[in-house]
Amino acid sequence: MTWEFMLENLPRVANEFWTAAGSATVFAFHGEMGAGKTTTIAALCAAKAVDAPASSPTFSIINEYGYEENEQAKKIFHIDLYRLKDDEEIEATGVADCVSSGSICLVEWPGKAPWLFDRSALHVVITPLSERQRRIRLLSHNEFTTNSFEEDL
Repeated sequence: MTWEFMLENLPRVANEFWTAAGSATVFAFHGEMGAGKTTTIAALCAAKAVDAPASSPTFSIINEYGYEENEQAKKIFHIDLYRLKDDEEIEATGVADCVSSGSICLVEWPGKAPWLFDRSALHVVITPLSERQRRIRLLSHNEFTTNSFEEDL
């Protein structure tokens, strides 16, 4: 699925994203610095009516948000791997536990730990088209690994 939109339409795209994502829980967000990964994740969290505003977990590594779905309390983990140096550090922070928890995990800079993402993960490629316009592609693991998106990364 692909969306091209102006940033003011991001809330609508976020709702469409969750419909397109179906029952997927692990999302790997790809894009250059400043592409809009955190902004997109904040909109996705807002669409789920999380209990606090989503913000960048660059320093905390993992932010946890709560939301309710079908009268059940659920969690979203927003993870930023940018500052992590190696697999040992990634393991020590609890990232792998979050990814395997069954809760929604929105992971920025997934190239730091590609081993975290099995075939059920969906890949989100964000490309700035202009200062106020973005393209978001939601891809299966197979679509992502068999196509080249170097122009977007």
